[in-house]
Amino acid sequence: MDRELDVEQLMRRSGLPRDLGIEFADLFPIRVVATMPVDDRHLQPLGFLHGGASLTLAESVATVGAWLNCPPGKMALAASVNASYLRPKRSGGRLVAVGIPDYVGSEKQVWEVDIRDEGGERVCASRFTLAVVDLDPDAHLT
Repeated sequence: MDRELDVEQLMRRSGLPRDLGIEFADLFPIRVVATMPVDDRHLQPLGFLHGGASLTLAESVATVGAWLNCPPGKMALAASVNASYLRPKRSGGRLVAVGIPDYVGSEKQVWEVDIRDEGGERVCASRFTLAVVDLDPDAHLT
């Protein structure tokens, strides 16, 4: 019997997305939305949003979206990313990331993720290629 990913259960687990306060609002194969606060956990030493925090938010959205499009017995892992940081962000407020698939195939997927601040200003634009692979038999799905 094929194992399946329970995406909603996986998102409640501990790990970097949870540690950074990422919360998923919409989980659909054609659109994933998540939010993340911007506080001291997310800043680089000069007090601006760290690019790695933006990428964690964006990759979380792309990966979850890809999982939602994987057939039973498959999972997706990020293989490459291109990101453009469009404006700096200080502490305070919340980021909203919206991901949509550009391509969904049997061996790879491409997702575009747009991150905006609480005022609707674009903060980061990114594009992820994800490899669709066999579900790791050692993956902890429960």
